[in-house]
Amino acid sequence: MNIVDKAIQHLKKGELKDAYVHINRIKTSESAEDMLVLADEMLQLGFIEEAKDIFEHLLKLYPNEGELIVSLAEILIDLDQEDEAMLLLEKVRPDDDLYPSALLLEADLFQLQGMDEVSERKLLKAKELLPDEVLIDFALGELYYQQGRDQDAVSSYIKVLEQQEEIGGTNVNQRVAEALSTSGKFEEALPYFEKALKDKLEINTLFEYAFTAYQAGMYQTAATKFTELKELDKEYHSLYLHLAKTYEHLEDLDSALETVKEGIREDEFNKELYFFGGKIALKKGVSEDAEKLFREAIAIDPGYLEAVLTLIKLLMHEERYDEVLECIESVREYGEDDPQFEWMAAVSYQKNEQYQEALKSYHKAYNSFNSNEDFLEDYGFFLIEEGDRHTSREIFTKLTKMNPANDDYAMMLDRLAEEPDSM
Repeated sequence: MNIVDKAIQHLKKGELKDAYVHINRIKTSESAEDMLVLADEMLQLGFIEEAKDIFEHLLKLYPNEGELIVSLAEILIDLDQEDEAMLLLEKVRPDDDLYPSALLLEADLFQLQGMDEVSERKLLKAKELLPDEVLIDFALGELYYQQGRDQDAVSSYIKVLEQQEEIGGTNVNQRVAEALSTSGKFEEALPYFEKALKDKLEINTLFEYAFTAYQAGMYQTAATKFTELKELDKEYHSLYLHLAKTYEHLEDLDSALETVKEGIREDEFNKELYFFGGKIALKKGVSEDAEKLFREAIAIDPGYLEAVLTLIKLLMHEERYDEVLECIESVREYGEDDPQFEWMAAVSYQKNEQYQEALKSYHKAYNSFNSNEDFLEDYGFFLIEEGDRHTSREIFTKLTKMNPANDDYAMMLDRLAEEPDSM
C-alpha cells in the first residue's frame, strides 16, 4: 500500500492524526499526480478544507495550471468564498483548455450576485468556444428562465434536448414544459410534461401537468391528472382546491363539493377550501351549508374579506340584517375594513328602520361608490323616502347621465322636478 492509500485509509477510519502525518509527507515528497489523487479522495470524503490546502500547495508549484485554478475555485465556492473564487478564475488564460469551464463558473457567480447581463456574456463567450456543449445551453436556459425570458429559455433547452434529456438530475423536458407554461403556452407545454413523466413519475411534475391542463381549458385531462395525483399522495394538499375548481368547470358540482370535503379532511385549516365549498353549495342552492362553510373560513381567518363579503351578501339576500351588522362589526374589531361594508350597513340600517344610522352610512359610502349605478340607485330611493328631494334630484340626474336608456330614472327625475324641495 503506497503512502496515498495509507492516508486515505486513515481518513476513512477517522484516524485523523495518523492521516495528517502521511498528508504532510505527501505534500513535501510525493508527485503532483499523487497529491491530486489524494485531494480528490478528500473531497469525496468531505474533507474540503484539507483538500483546499493541497490545491493551494499545488497552485504554488504550478501557478498557471487552469485545471488547478478551476478545481480550487469550485472548492472556494462550496466554502462560500465567492469573492476569492472570482479573483482566482480571472487568472485562467483564454488559451487554456479549462477556460470555458472557468467562464461557466464565473457566470454562476455573477448570476448569484444579480449581475445577469455579465453572466450572460460569460456564457455566450463560452458557447463561442464550445458551440455544441450542452452544459452551456442548459446554463443559458436556466439564466433566461430565471430572468423571465421564457422563449429564449425554451430555445436553449430545446438545444439540450437534441443531445440529452437530463442534466445533473434535472429533467430538461420538464424545464421546457415549465417555461412554456409560464409564458402562457399551456397546450404546447403538455407534451413536454408527458415526456418528463414518462421518464420519471414525480408528483410535483404531475401537479404542474394537471394545473397546466386546467389553465389550457382541458378540464377533463386536468381532472384525470389531479385524481391520479390524489391516488398517489392524498396528502398533497394543493390538489384539492384545483380539482374542485376543475369539477366546477365540468359542471359536476357534486364532485366539486365532495372534493372540497376530502381536502378539508386532509387540511382542516385551509380557509380557501371552506370558502370555495361555500360558493359551490350556493350554486347547488344549499344556502345553509354555504353559510356554515363561509363561517368556518372566517373562523380560521377573521380578516378573510372575500369570505366575509360573500357571507354578508347571503345574509342580505335572506333579509337577516341584524346579522349583517353584527358581521361587519365583528370583522372591524380585527382591524379589517372594506368600503362595501358602509353600503351594506346602510341598506341594513334602512331595512331595520334605523334611518339616521342608514343616512350616516350612505354618506360615508358615497365617497367610494359615487360612480356605481347600483349604489346610487339605493341611495337615491332612500333619500326620497327621507324626503330629501334636492339631493335625490342630484342623484337621479347623475343616474340618468350614466344610463340614459333607463326610463325609470327619467320618470323619477321628472316627478322630483314637479315636487318642491323639503324644508
